[in-house]
Amino acid sequence: MPGQKRPALLSLNALDWILLTVVSLFCGWLYYRSAIGIQYHWRWSQAFDLIFTQGQDGELPYFFQGVIATIRLSLWGMLFAGILGVILGLARRSSLAIIRFPAQAYIQLVRNIPPLVFVFIFYFFISSQLVPALGLTSVLRDIPEHTNIVQNILFGPAKLWENLFSGILCVGLIAAAYIAEIVRSGIDNIAKGQWEAADSLGLSRWDRFRYVIFPQALTGIVPPLAGQFISLVKDSSIISLISIQELTFVGSEIANSSGMIFEIWLLVGVGYLFLCLGLSVLFGKLETHSQRHRRR
Repeated sequence: MPGQKRPALLSLNALDWILLTVVSLFCGWLYYRSAIGIQYHWRWSQAFDLIFTQGQDGELPYFFQGVIATIRLSLWGMLFAGILGVILGLARRSSLAIIRFPAQAYIQLVRNIPPLVFVFIFYFFISSQLVPALGLTSVLRDIPEHTNIVQNILFGPAKLWENLFSGILCVGLIAAAYIAEIVRSGIDNIAKGQWEAADSLGLSRWDRFRYVIFPQALTGIVPPLAGQFISLVKDSSIISLISIQELTFVGSEIANSSGMIFEIWLLVGVGYLFLCLGLSVLFGKLETHSQRHRRR
């Protein structure tokens, strides 16, 4: 019927079909070569039985505890990184040197230190002193063993709150430096005429930014911001090195104890794939929503 959308499969062009064919042939060749060239006895049924095995007290399987810990760490890390990144990005554009220079120094410092080195420096030299300095000892350490269901969902087991706090700060501080540059570049890309038009309307500084500048900047920063948040999910695997029981840490323990190295690590990879694909879909919808003013 006229005006009816065509199914996505039918809208593929010739180049799409060629690429799909090439990818399919490559996957088939890879499977064939692995079948005849790799002398490995796959134990998929045992691997699936292992990751779905419940704990001694009927608790969630250890593998899925790691998945939930990664989701929890990533979401809190995104929230912290997003807030700090916006603040740093605005500070980078400040006319006051006392605000602009510290923000610029922090961004350059973090972006030029390998994440692994930053995690070790932060955890062993800063985090051990940061908790007492912020007065969080009683909140993160001296807490009862049993917590309510809301605390369990938001923060996980009480005995791991300090580790979670350190992990959130690590991934958040790293991602915030990149988000700051994304925000700054998005605002800088707004045409000068838009700023002048907002000034001519007599808007306050806050209203000018809120109603004129930021909605337009959001359109440009959503795609790179999506990529940065997806990178944050993947970078959270580094936190396993400081004994935070997220997906990579759990996968490493299960693989080492069971001997099913390939199977478990492939399942860990699939877990990250689903998490990142979910974020991609979510940000795709957000990008469409942020561009709605262009279609008016």
